[in-house]
This record gives sequence, structure tokens and C-alpha cells, in this order.
Amino acid sequence: MNEEEEKWQTLEDYLSEVLNRGGSDLHFSPKSPAGVRLGGKMRPIGEKLLTSARIEELTMCVLDERQRQLLAETWELDFVLDSDQGRFRGNAHYTRNGLEVAYRVLPTDVPMMDELGHRSEAIDLCKIRQGLILITGITGSGKTTTQASMVRTISKIRSGVIVTVEEPVEYVIGHAAALVKQREIGTSTKDYPSALRQALRQDPDVIVVSELRDRESASIALTAAETGHLVIATLHTLDAPGAIDRLLDLYPGNEQRQIRMQLASVLQGILSQHLLPRKGRLGERVLATEILRTNAAVRTAIREHQLHRINDYMQQGKNSKMFSLDQTLLELLQADAIEYSDALAVCHDANFFATFEKGLQETAAGAAK
Repeated sequence: MNEEEEKWQTLEDYLSEVLNRGGSDLHFSPKSPAGVRLGGKMRPIGEKLLTSARIEELTMCVLDERQRQLLAETWELDFVLDSDQGRFRGNAHYTRNGLEVAYRVLPTDVPMMDELGHRSEAIDLCKIRQGLILITGITGSGKTTTQASMVRTISKIRSGVIVTVEEPVEYVIGHAAALVKQREIGTSTKDYPSALRQALRQDPDVIVVSELRDRESASIALTAAETGHLVIATLHTLDAPGAIDRLLDLYPGNEQRQIRMQLASVLQGILSQHLLPRKGRLGERVLATEILRTNAAVRTAIREHQLHRINDYMQQGKNSKMFSLDQTLLELLQADAIEYSDALAVCHDANFFATFEKGLQETAAGAAK
């Protein structure tokens, strides 16, 4: 056994290295070295190429019999690993090269909203008593962490019962003023629709859904929001208007008008977020958000399916506790917190930054003189 093989014998060895480097994710992929994500970019761990057999060896020992059987039947598996190194979310899946696995580092404590970089407008969402709140963003944008932070905040300021439906449970949230019941798909409940139907019978004040994935789950969530509950759910979309479209796309065309009516009446807000590299600091990221709050104009736009108006409403909605992603990006640029190219990669309207770009060019020209 050579020196590198001695160093990387167990999964714990790899996880420890990720934590020591301040990484967010660990990746095992055949025909490649193990990889760690630092500040959004991949870096190799060692030089030895992993094989599918070696990845299976590292993985199967941390799965129980039910999880191994589920992976064999469905060829993919979400799970949470509690190890000596900490708590990690895992996803095992097969590709043409064999088994691959990704691990996400989970903080041991649920961070507060302001610690994540959320503005007061986002924290105000936690004070809403009923209706639907959506959290959106791409994979890896921190939606789950924001959702857990909202649950923690609500549990401290509101007496009642909070029921969560998650796959898997990533953050363990203790009871406070509210009683928090966390249910996990595959271990404490069979699927989202069943869990949501049962949640309505469990005397909930708040229902939290880790993701609205199908029409049945979305319909139950909308009904729950209509009947006086607060429902908080995530969606994989780039922005607030995209979240509305994503929900509508779950339904056939002949049902969409009714869903628009229903959504317009229950939607309270959409929080959309991105994580961008912090300028000049390898491994650190900055939260960039936009918030849509529903008012008469927004509800009309949803009912009439004129979603192109929503970005303008956010841009002009400072007094309504909403703002656009472009406004947040401009503030981050002015604070010299992010690179201009990173802002352009996620912004809605590049022309919005034209004045700022001109200022950068004038500053550069002055420095050259």
C-alpha cells in the first residue's frame, strides 16, 4: 500500500479532508480523483483515480439494509450521514461509469436568517401567519438551509405546531415556542402526498415541504394554504416568476386557469436566492436574493398570467417589502463584494448595470493615467 492509499482508506478520511479545507461538497466519481468543492469550484483530493468498486466499498458500509435495497431498486438514493466528522447529506446514483456519490456538509446548528445574509424583508416572511411562501433557487443555492432557518425563527416567535415533510431530514430542529415534528420520506412516512394529507390531521399551524415535486403534493399544499395554514415549500427555479410558471406546469392546460385563481389568493411571497463567489476570498460565497410579495397588482398578474410584469413590480416595490435580484446584485457590486462577471451571469437585465459598468471603465481609465 503506497502513501496515498494509506491516507485515504475510509470515508471518514475524505470527509475530514473536506472539512479541513473548508469545502462544501465531496464527490466520488469513477475514473477521477475524489473532488472537493471550494467556493463553488472543484478541486481534486489526491491523485489516485477512483473505481466504481472502490466507491461502492466506501458507500455501502454507511448505508443500512433498507437504503442498500432502495439504491439497488431505484438506482439512486438520498440519505443523511451522521459521522464522527459531522452531519452530511448524501446522494448516491449510477452513471454509465458506475456508482457516483455526492456529499454535502451540513452545519450542526441551524443558522439564523441574518447569519445567512438575508435582509430584513426575508426575515419578515417568518411573521406571516397563513398562506403559501415559496423558496426558490438552483441546486446548491442554499434553499434547504434558508427553509430550516425560517422554521427555527418561526418556532421561536410563534406558539403552535410545525410539521415538516423532508427527504431527507437535513437539519434537526428542536422545539421552542412551537412544537416541531419532522417527518422523513422513507423512514417515517412513505411519500409526499401521503405525508401532506396526514399532516392536515395533525393539528398543524405551519406545514413545511422540502420540495413540491408533483401535482398531487402541490394541490394539497394549496388547499392547506387556503384553509388557514402557513405552508413553506421549495422549488427548483431561477427566479420568482419562474416559480409561478413551475407550479402551473404541474397541471394540464384545462386546469391552469383555476390554479392561477387559487395561487393568486394564497401566495404570500417568494424568496429566490443565488450563492455567488465572494470577491477576493477563495471558498467564501455571498447570498444574493430577490423577494416577491403579493399585492393587488401581483395577484392580478398571476390571475391573468401576465408574469412578465412581476419583475417590474419587484423593481418598484421597495415600499412593499420586495425587491429584484438585479437591485441586490447592484448593491453587492457597489460594496465590492462580487465580481461584475458573476453578477452578469445571474442577472435578469444586463442593461440595468450599464451605468455601473460605465463607472468601472471610467475608474480604470483614470487609474491608467
